[in-house]
Amino acid sequence: MLTTRTITLFRPGCVDYTQAWEWMRRLVADRSAGRATDSLLLLEHPPTITLGNKARPENILITSADLVARGVAIVQVDRGGDVTYHAPGQIVGYPILKLSQHGGDIGRYVRNLEETIIRTLADCGVTGLRVPGLTGVWVNDGSAKICAMGVKLSAAGITSHGFALNVNPDLAGFAQIVPCGISNRAVTSISALLGRAIVPAEVEPILLRHFAAVFDVALEEG
Repeated sequence: MLTTRTITLFRPGCVDYTQAWEWMRRLVADRSAGRATDSLLLLEHPPTITLGNKARPENILITSADLVARGVAIVQVDRGGDVTYHAPGQIVGYPILKLSQHGGDIGRYVRNLEETIIRTLADCGVTGLRVPGLTGVWVNDGSAKICAMGVKLSAAGITSHGFALNVNPDLAGFAQIVPCGISNRAVTSISALLGRAIVPAEVEPILLRHFAAVFDVALEEG
């Protein structure tokens, strides 16, 4: 009889991006060395622009001085992808998983993250979908992104970074960038699509239930 794997869940609230990134790296190191089991960080960030390893500077549309004046941090990170934006009102998930124990295929892993979000959105009354050739989850026939994704796989085969699901962030923040380097598609949120206020705390239990089902794991609060 197969035993469901247990993942440690951390939900610290709103955490500065650089602090969360350092925490993520420690968890990756501990998982690589066998000092820890798989884990999932579920949190929010204050306004932050992050640049992945394929980011182009021209995809930030305002000056660094203006970003500082607005209280928006800029961080160069080691995930895949281009430029993205974090703000309160997102559910940000960072799974720290030993990939060999979850199918061993990074493409399948990303599809599973997308599936988790698609199922979560369905329970919220939103139809999410994939767009061929693009990563993340989209709505409105693919014309708007609702969940950005960017991941990293360490040399030891441990995943990090992850997804950012827009529940009710201030969407004006995305006008500061070309989100994910894609200029011809919009960014939206669950609240915008439903036309009513909804907060991450309402969506988190739904997302965690689907994450556990898709990845066939049990979540245990850390």
